[in-house]
Amino acid sequence: MDGTNRRLHYTISKGGSEALLQALVNATQTPTPDYDILLPLFRLLAKVGQKDKKFGLKAQRLEVIDTTLSLARKNLNHHQNLTHCLWALHVYASSVTVGTMLGVNGAMELLFKVITPYTKKHTRTTRAAVEALAALLKSKSNSRRAVNRGYIHKLLRLYQDWHHHDTSNSYVHIRRGLLLCLKHITNVRSGREAFLLARGMETLFQTTQDYLGSKSLDPIVNTVIQILRKTYPKTPLPSATLSSSYSFPIPGATGPSHPKSEDDCEYDVEEEIEKDIENEDVENKEEDDDLETDVEKLMSKPDLDRPESELKQYEAMCPELCCNFLEMESESEDELNSEDVPGILTGSCLHVIPNAVPSKHQPECREKDQITEDGKLPQRASGVPVQSWVKKENPSQELAKVPCDESKPLEGFFRDGGIPDKGCATTLHTLPKDILRNRTTSQPQHMNSCRPSCQKTVEASEVVRKLLERHPGNIPFHNPRFYMARAGSTQSIPDYRVLAFPDFWGHQPCPYSQSVQQRRYGIQKAKIFDDIRRVIQPADIINRVVFDLDSSSSLSSDAPECLKFFSKFESGNLRKAIQIREFEYDLILNPDVNSCQHHQWFYFEVSAMKSATPYRFNIINCEKPNSQFNFGMQPVMYSVKEALQGRPHWIRVGYDICYYKNHYQNCTVATASGKTHGKSCYTLTFSIVFPHKEDVCYLAYHYPYTYSAMMSHLDILEQARNAKKVFFRRQTLCHTLGGNPCPLLTITAMPESESSDDLEQFRDRPYVVLMARVHPGESNASWVMKGTLEFLLSSDPIADLLRQCFIFKVIPMLNPDGVINGNQRCSLSADDLNRRWLNPSPACQPTIYHTKGLLYYLSTQGRTPVVFCDYHGHSQKKNAFLYGCSIKETLWQAGRTVDTTVVTEDVGYRTLPKILDKVAPVFLMSSCSFLVEKSRDSTARVVVWREIGVQRSYTMESTYCGCSHGLYKGLQIGTWELEEMGAKFCLGLLILQLKSLPCSKKVMAQATALLDVEEEITDLRAQRSSSSNGNLETDDELPFGDEVDYNTDSCSDQEGDFSELDKEI
Repeated sequence: MDGTNRRLHYTISKGGSEALLQALVNATQTPTPDYDILLPLFRLLAKVGQKDKKFGLKAQRLEVIDTTLSLARKNLNHHQNLTHCLWALHVYASSVTVGTMLGVNGAMELLFKVITPYTKKHTRTTRAAVEALAALLKSKSNSRRAVNRGYIHKLLRLYQDWHHHDTSNSYVHIRRGLLLCLKHITNVRSGREAFLLARGMETLFQTTQDYLGSKSLDPIVNTVIQILRKTYPKTPLPSATLSSSYSFPIPGATGPSHPKSEDDCEYDVEEEIEKDIENEDVENKEEDDDLETDVEKLMSKPDLDRPESELKQYEAMCPELCCNFLEMESESEDELNSEDVPGILTGSCLHVIPNAVPSKHQPECREKDQITEDGKLPQRASGVPVQSWVKKENPSQELAKVPCDESKPLEGFFRDGGIPDKGCATTLHTLPKDILRNRTTSQPQHMNSCRPSCQKTVEASEVVRKLLERHPGNIPFHNPRFYMARAGSTQSIPDYRVLAFPDFWGHQPCPYSQSVQQRRYGIQKAKIFDDIRRVIQPADIINRVVFDLDSSSSLSSDAPECLKFFSKFESGNLRKAIQIREFEYDLILNPDVNSCQHHQWFYFEVSAMKSATPYRFNIINCEKPNSQFNFGMQPVMYSVKEALQGRPHWIRVGYDICYYKNHYQNCTVATASGKTHGKSCYTLTFSIVFPHKEDVCYLAYHYPYTYSAMMSHLDILEQARNAKKVFFRRQTLCHTLGGNPCPLLTITAMPESESSDDLEQFRDRPYVVLMARVHPGESNASWVMKGTLEFLLSSDPIADLLRQCFIFKVIPMLNPDGVINGNQRCSLSADDLNRRWLNPSPACQPTIYHTKGLLYYLSTQGRTPVVFCDYHGHSQKKNAFLYGCSIKETLWQAGRTVDTTVVTEDVGYRTLPKILDKVAPVFLMSSCSFLVEKSRDSTARVVVWREIGVQRSYTMESTYCGCSHGLYKGLQIGTWELEEMGAKFCLGLLILQLKSLPCSKKVMAQATALLDVEEEITDLRAQRSSSSNGNLETDDELPFGDEVDYNTDSCSDQEGDFSELDKEI
């Protein structure tokens, strides 16, 4: 076949199309055409015409269109001759211009004379006519002409007739051809309207619903679904407003803040339907056009974006460079800074949450299960060095079980959404003055006042006291008391008064791995048909709102026989829940604060479920056109009953998971004509059978990691570190718009002595800057950072050596406000902070402004970091990987010539990812990219590379889903694997130091004693080669049973337009 195609393309390139068309002209000029010549000629024309994109225009230029149409009319009763003429008309119509001309000249009327109701006679001719008609109807003009002449009714009748009589499915191609005609007609608005008036939805729904599980009838089912989804009336989301339920006054803005939206909100439905995704060359060209090819811009270093005198303020954030840092360190040990560390359970913080126990009952901030007698951090996996971490079940780490009957009194309280409630005591907490100045909220004043009744607060206090007594305290690096204290001082727009139970109680990594889910064949089609059934068969539709964040009367329905929902807690996101059927719910997510977009992250509580009952959840306002939920990813769930029985795990749950475009529109705007249009929404649908009846469960997009969890984690790490060996300084980089401190950590090894040589070695260590969570919805980045911090502060000898090699500056959460308020991507100013690095505002983007200022300061002191890495999560790919920056690779990719005398570049930026590819099971080098794109010129990675001069400036992306290669191939990723990635990143830095950076003989000798670097690098090669087939993942898909159609409004027929015609010929 490839040889045939090559020969055809060669023939076309040498003028073969024109020669054949001219031969046709000559053959038809005789008074009596010789069909012994014409028929083979038509077959050749049809074969060549399939491969020649300009064939129709060439035929028009040589004036053979009308000749062929005339021959067809003369042979209406001679089916063999007619079939050959129709094949030629089919390929002519591949040009929309020629197709339109054929429509004007009566070609459609001719074809309808040929297309008859069901018959077993002359089916080859009927099929040729149907497929030629479908080709003609790709022209908008022809489609409108078909609507005006009532052809939709005729096509529906013909389809019904062939469907009812073709019981043996012998003529699937004719039936699908009729459907393609309907599909192309409904690409125009008048066609969709006529289709609905003709009850086309009902006709196609009824004739297709029994075929959903039949692979042999996929061509019919897929085309029907395309038509039904396209003609399903577009409706606005059932939400009070498209903007967020929460708003925040943006500093410097005049008047009330308005939700920000992007240009793509004004997205025309007509254009969306007519989008053709077949032309991948266009998409690739657009990607190449985004590459930065201005060599001068790539190589230039811009000036400071602020006066150099302002950088002096960052000297205080580098105490390790001060001459008297040892005195400062001793002072910091004696005095706790209450502003920077308000959650160390001082007396004032205890009153924030009324159920916190008195200070005399506190374990002096040193939990026996968290910290060993010598003050060292507990070792993961029984102290096994980081390079040999392997996931194992450890029964000794399992929580002590609570008898089921003891947990029953607590469950009713959990279902009420009060775990634990800040209640009346909120007004007793005095906020720092600087926070009060910065913190404003659009919520009514009564939100800060005492609740009408304090009885519930007393009950909450008693419940939490019992919980704290039962908590076995063996969840590593978690203390519920620390968490409560931190949550009490966390500032949120909704003024959260409730803690989510998983965040309070804690999470242990699941003791077993969960495979990437395989989807049942045809399930996506079945789900779409269920949605369409709502319009066609609405008898069982309840359509009752059971939860509404915008409602002032009640947040959750008390109606019987329905689930209860709640999301008003830190990082929570669920705006509305609508009961559609008895066990099916539509869910609407809240957009980012001050925005009408960014719907992906969800985290909510659900209760009052029945046992052994499948519940279906549809999140109906997702934005992205594709998702890893289509490739085996599952959401996560945390069960309160399971946790109380000793299994406090976030686990992957759900089946029949699909992600597809629905009929709702977001960002709807009015046009000049009075009509509305907007951006299409997508549905994430999944079903769950909950493990217990009357349980309280939490569902989330990914493993949640809140701001309060991060702050309490730092409390534990700070208290547990070995102060004699670890230099650890925790400062506040700045306060956010919402009044929350953004912590800055400095981690390195204490100098061995106070001698000048040791102090000089201490100060001369190179810097590594790490940060995470600039995008709030990327909670996986926080789990990776958690692994990094725990390893850096551990007593592992490799960690100790790493601290001797580098000074780490770590900002574990760059967007605290976004995380706290349940945002997906933005800060309270509705800014994507990772697009504000070029010129950040100290008023609107303070964390970015001061992080960049700190980097500027280090650079001006001659201490430019050797590595900068920004931790992120990636929703479209598997594995973990790095994005870096390379001038040469960017120019090569763009097809530009690289002048090596001008463009010089050290390839050292590739060393760290190559090391990680060998030592980290989750990491995949082939997914890494080092291209500099115009659309990314304001990101941290590019700005730090270009302006600060950090050659090894990276974005590290971690999957939400799982791994396609290596040790964890086919498994969904868990918190253990994410934390391991964070620790392995540290190991990679050490190997980078030994192999590529200046290294003292002493450090090299210590490293040699600890590990064999070459063995470390090759440790996983055998595992990778044995568990992977070595093929690169090109389309990021798993082998599911059914093909997924993501853009069913495309004009593409999915199959090649001429594939079946070629077989016929």
